[in-house]
Amino acid sequence: MQGRYTQRWRDPATDPRAEEKTNLITQEGYQKLRSTRDFLWRVRHPELATKVQEAAANGDRSENADYTYNKRELNRTLSRIGYLDKRLDELRVVDRQPADLDRVYFGAWVTLEDEEGKEQTWRIVGPDEADASKGLMSIDAPRSRLLLGKQLDEEVQLPTPEGRACYIITAIRYC
Repeated sequence: MQGRYTQRWRDPATDPRAEEKTNLITQEGYQKLRSTRDFLWRVRHPELATKVQEAAANGDRSENADYTYNKRELNRTLSRIGYLDKRLDELRVVDRQPADLDRVYFGAWVTLEDEEGKEQTWRIVGPDEADASKGLMSIDAPRSRLLLGKQLDEEVQLPTPEGRACYIITAIRYC
């Protein structure tokens, strides 16, 4: 089953395929991760544990699809809780604005205008809260790295699927 709890986590210390993540996160992102962890522990874990117990009471576990499925989901949930516990301990919440509000730093909402006059707005956030559909770009992304330290009305060359494109920074704001 494809679900939101099936993503694999790779430990950068032991797995060469893993990418090192920045340990920064916004206050909003931290609260969201914390509430996800709490939901999994308080709601999902007991719900799945009960289903496993009920399925186990039905007899032979080797031929019991409900037992097998719910046991697998319970293990995935426990694995996700363990990952979130570890990750939450590693994260550093950035809850202050930078001294220079005229430059792009972590947590900034940046509005870019392309050569055709189309604007797009992105917020530079931690990798744990990145979501392109909401305009949240990881600080580890190549585009973010190129934007860091830039200022209003500065021209930047950013990578696109077609190559590179020229943008002008038209707005920088911090919440």
